[in-house]
Amino acid sequence: MSTSGKVISLNVSTEVGTIKTPVPQATFDDRGIVGDAHAGTWHRQISMLGQETIDEFVAATSRPTKPGEFAENITTRGIGLETAAILDRFRIGAVELELTQIGKKCHGDNCAIYQEVGNCVMPKQGVFFRVVSPGTAAPGDAIEHIPRPLRVRTITLSDRASAGEYEDRSGPRARQILAEFFAPRRWHEQIDGLLIPDDAERLRAELTAAVDDGLDVVFTLGGTGVGPRDITPEVVEGVCRKTLPGIMDHIRLKFAADNPAALLSRSVTGVAGTTQIYALPGSVRAVEEYLAEILVTLEHIIGTLHSLDTH
Repeated sequence: MSTSGKVISLNVSTEVGTIKTPVPQATFDDRGIVGDAHAGTWHRQISMLGQETIDEFVAATSRPTKPGEFAENITTRGIGLETAAILDRFRIGAVELELTQIGKKCHGDNCAIYQEVGNCVMPKQGVFFRVVSPGTAAPGDAIEHIPRPLRVRTITLSDRASAGEYEDRSGPRARQILAEFFAPRRWHEQIDGLLIPDDAERLRAELTAAVDDGLDVVFTLGGTGVGPRDITPEVVEGVCRKTLPGIMDHIRLKFAADNPAALLSRSVTGVAGTTQIYALPGSVRAVEEYLAEILVTLEHIIGTLHSLDTH
């Protein structure tokens, strides 16, 4: 659900690391705000800060602060920036921005406010954007926040579970782990699951549909062994455009130290478009072990697939 607020001030500066000065109107192009020092072919073209945050800072420090002094390009009110997540969109008339970073390193010695009070709000509460659609904007314009869901799906492969002979336990456990992982993070995650037979054509159709629909992450559970019905790795590799062998190689070697049978897993990882696909073994224990390692890099890969420099 989108929310709306108002642009309080538009601010620009000609040098990086300096405060910005309010302007009566700003033109946005594919590099950022025309005439601003931060404009360029990178992911942090535009900075934004809520007036509510500035007011809290002033109340806590008794240091009067004007729009632009934190080096923000856009000062807003009523938009709830604290709930925004990476890849969310913000719209000001024809201008559309995509959120690319939350927080940044403070300029420290080059920041007048930090020198005076030993604190700054941009490192934790500033948000940064790149321009998706150009246009012009002015103070007083409405600004709309359009959340972008992070869509995650589990697909359990089991002839017997899909036939109702026993309960699928790995799918629910995977979704529980994922929900716990995302809970403290600023994503608008949507996690769902499927249960299908060990059928190559059905799996290929589900994966292709997920990629075409723009899902962010898909975890298949089961079918990674050497049995006659274990078809998952071949299907996943056929759908993926690039493979990431290091992730599963690391997991196999780590857990093989205590369980040599872990080396028999044929689990694979790859990407197709902006969708990550992971083929995991089907046991609950394997799901727990594999996800503990996979989730370490999952957010970084999301950023990389969307051309965000998150190093």
